Amino acid sequence: MPETTSKPKRYNFKAGITQLLDILVHSVYTSKDIFIRELVSNAADALEKIRFLEVQGEAVHDAGLNLEIRITLQEEDDRKYLTISDNGIGMTVDEIRENIGTIAHSGAASFLKQLEEGNEEGDKNDLSLIGRFGIGFYAVFMAAEKVIITSRSYQQDAAPVVWESKGQGSYTVRTLTEDIPRGTSIKILLKKDEEGFAEAGLIESAIKKYSNFVPFPIFVADEQKNKTKALWREQPAQVTEEEYSEFGKYITHDTEDPKLRIHISTDLPIQFSALLYVPSTNHEVMGFGQGEVSLQLYVKRVLIDGENKDLLPKYLRFAKGIVESEDLPLNISRETLQENRVMIKIRDILTKKVLGRLQEMANDEPDEYGKFWNSFGRILKEGYSDFIHRDKLQTLLRFNSSKLEDAEAITGLEDYLSRMPEDQKAIYYLTGASRDALERDPRLELFRKQNIEVIYLTEVADEFVLGSFGTFQEKPLLSADQVKADDLAGVGDKEEDDTESSEEASPPSGDQLELVINAFKEKLGDRITDVAISKRLVDSPACLVNEEGMSGHMDRIMRSMQKESELPKRKLEINPNHPLIRHLADLIEVEAADDFITNACDQVFESAMLIDGYLTDPHRLVERMQKILTDAASLRVRQSKLEADE
Repeated sequence: MPETTSKPKRYNFKAGITQLLDILVHSVYTSKDIFIRELVSNAADALEKIRFLEVQGEAVHDAGLNLEIRITLQEEDDRKYLTISDNGIGMTVDEIRENIGTIAHSGAASFLKQLEEGNEEGDKNDLSLIGRFGIGFYAVFMAAEKVIITSRSYQQDAAPVVWESKGQGSYTVRTLTEDIPRGTSIKILLKKDEEGFAEAGLIESAIKKYSNFVPFPIFVADEQKNKTKALWREQPAQVTEEEYSEFGKYITHDTEDPKLRIHISTDLPIQFSALLYVPSTNHEVMGFGQGEVSLQLYVKRVLIDGENKDLLPKYLRFAKGIVESEDLPLNISRETLQENRVMIKIRDILTKKVLGRLQEMANDEPDEYGKFWNSFGRILKEGYSDFIHRDKLQTLLRFNSSKLEDAEAITGLEDYLSRMPEDQKAIYYLTGASRDALERDPRLELFRKQNIEVIYLTEVADEFVLGSFGTFQEKPLLSADQVKADDLAGVGDKEEDDTESSEEASPPSGDQLELVINAFKEKLGDRITDVAISKRLVDSPACLVNEEGMSGHMDRIMRSMQKESELPKRKLEINPNHPLIRHLADLIEVEAADDFITNACDQVFESAMLIDGYLTDPHRLVERMQKILTDAASLRVRQSKLEADE
């Protein structure tokens, strides 16, 4: 080693640094590889500074060097060493004391303040906090028994300097008489139980995890390890489709090409770049459970948060990618990130860009958007409560409807409006178990007869979504089971009924209908609120309606949440043109006490309850049905015998 010009001078660390070093030396924090990130980041900063000086034309020592970072692994006297070197701006004696010995040059002050205040549980020694701050150079003592820094400043007449410490409260500084190449070398004597950091594989893993996009080559054992291009910093015209595709697979951890990419670069009102991807596969529907927003946040090409959950709302968590901003400090804490003005603005811009790009796909590539919706529609619908971006989200929603040919087809609210008759005042929807069940729902018979489109909702949360909107482009969104028949009068193109049936006959007279209504009221009692003649039914004998309050689907959800066992009471509407109601009218007029009338009233009511999903005990309905079928079979046998005897 070159001779020194003076004996080493010993200095004590500031009180805050001493406290920090004591914590780090005794740390059991699992992600100790964070010190590699910190040292590589410092090296990259030093290289960036010397590059700037050279571009400005300043005279520097060792001008024209290829700027790089080198990591070497050594073994001396059965001890293992790790050395991280750069040929950047270097440091003088005064600078090394200022930069290494003062707490203001790292996130250590914030870190110590957080420890002092304690976490929510009151633990003032929560070592998991270490990863939340850019604690800079001092992180090295999580793995180091001793550190030797040798640095040569870019200044032509500066003397090389050596800094040395075991992280135990003090350090020494000495200068060298012989000149050395410009830059800084940090030689680390690894603790016995941290000698894994002398393995190339562990170093390479840390570089890939934290520093893969540092703009200077990083060599480990003379092999460059950071070859992945920082595509988000490139101009889109300079990036090939193959590069985009491969980078997308790298980001999404998917083997297929991403379905969508969003490349953003903006300088105003803030500076940031982003490259986001929507993968082809939704892993949440493949048994992996609900995911989280997870974007990688970089500052000056250095990863500061590998799983940032604040840059996008949760309903856009299918988007994966990288965001980088020069307007954030490198040592910003996670707590500060959540409230940082720049972060809030980036989140708003990213949200608008993602929703806008999805809208472009929906407009220009409807088939591709349909595939996206089938994969991620359930997640996107979770954004129904985002009032800021509600308008954009509404136009992206897709559902099946009565105008579509099959259950696989989808339509949007804008398409619904384009097909809507001028005299229609609202957008109608109804919730059911399936398209098939909805097409057989009695409450939609009038809608079908008048050719009025109804959106079919088959997911449990769908009605929460539309119900929360209330309106779309000033048109009310209404559940079809709450619409009064009179509100549909004159709306749509009423289909002509050109079929005739042998069962057709004149409806019961007013007096007969009054008898039928009274019979239902008497037999059903307080299970219903009222009985009325229906204007909405066409093919079914009866249905239950609740034109006030919440829809039937929402009512069932709320009762389930509140564990409400009592069944709701609603109005029963009967269809006077249905053969069953006509025959009941005739039978009541002849023999009002017949047991069949009681069974028929109960059966009609419970059948309506079953269709609505309220019938919790079907045993009585089945038993009654079996009795009715038995009586019908017996009657049919007698009739057949009479016909045979004639």
